[in-house]
Amino acid sequence: MLAARTGVAVVFALNGLAVATWFSRVPAVREALDLSAGRLGLLLIALSAGSVLALSTAGLVTQRLGPARTVVVATVLVALGLTVAGLATGLVGWLPGVAVGLVVFGYGLGACDVAMNVEGAAVEKRIGRTILPRFHAAWSLGTVAGAGLGAGAARVGLPIWAHLGVLAAVVLGGTLLGARAFLPEPPATPGADGGPAARRGALRAAWREPRTLLIGAFVLVMAFAEGSATDWVAVAFIDGYGVSEATGAVVFGIFVAGMTLGRTAGTVLIDRWGRVPVLVGTILLAALGAGLAVLAGNGPVAMVGVALWGIGASLGFPVGMSAAADDEEHAAVRVSVVAVVGYTAFLAGPPLLGLLGDRVGTLRALLVVPLLLIPTLALVPVTRPPAQHPST
Repeated sequence: MLAARTGVAVVFALNGLAVATWFSRVPAVREALDLSAGRLGLLLIALSAGSVLALSTAGLVTQRLGPARTVVVATVLVALGLTVAGLATGLVGWLPGVAVGLVVFGYGLGACDVAMNVEGAAVEKRIGRTILPRFHAAWSLGTVAGAGLGAGAARVGLPIWAHLGVLAAVVLGGTLLGARAFLPEPPATPGADGGPAARRGALRAAWREPRTLLIGAFVLVMAFAEGSATDWVAVAFIDGYGVSEATGAVVFGIFVAGMTLGRTAGTVLIDRWGRVPVLVGTILLAALGAGLAVLAGNGPVAMVGVALWGIGASLGFPVGMSAAADDEEHAAVRVSVVAVVGYTAFLAGPPLLGLLGDRVGTLRALLVVPLLLIPTLALVPVTRPPAQHPST
């Protein structure tokens, strides 16, 4: 079990490294391609579109291939897409090529996301205590490393194509090793799952389950709260507070450091007090932090807000995925449904914030985050484990 837990953590961490490698260089990509905030938002939608496309079938693929093989295939696409996006930006400055690379990158990320969450939930069930947020903490640690490497690459002027290409190779090689330690697949029994028609039927049934859809709506807002910072916080601080590109990458690193802290400590809090009260507290903290980051008027104080934002937004996505996987038999299709709904935020968020940023500035556009978080408190009770007493 220790090997499986370590393998899942490694895959999560390397997936986060891949994501942060791209987003830490978004300001440089914007400069290299001479993009406005609106056009940058439209470019970022290519990544989200690839992810949503993958998520629509990732549950079925994971059921068919198993989490380990799905993760490996998906990460090959992640590495390929990241490399293509880097080459198209840094060597030829060809916007359509970057968009194609991002679609492939996003497709790999989406497929890997479902498979590694299904595997993480299975390991959590075997251990018997909350651990999925810690896997997401490993993802955040990967993003911290990616943000730090991105800041260093920006400071020394490392070409985008070289930076992204090297990290793509590291991510692929490490994931191949991590996936080998996943839980062993149960022996295949011909016809045990009813075949492709039964799997499609299970997916359609999951789309009709009220609890699954409400969890998806909750994850949608929490993904927006997390993704808006991932996509825009570096650019927003550069535009709104006049910091350098390297400092913008550091601000992004502060956010993901807050996410890592929240996900590491959050498992203990959830096991003690339950999902609902912990999520209510963290969502309120995220709303406070996001508001402070925008309205502080002072760079250092705003960075404190970014840290609080990261801590507060840290648990929504992983706890939502854990709630979707409460029934292990239907975990793959339910996680897939929740992921599709949740990733709509990554699809719609970048262009909407970009277009809003063209009107009010990228920094003030982020005020949308606290405005969405507060009403989302009404959805928190749906994450309560259905088999447990309401007090949990």
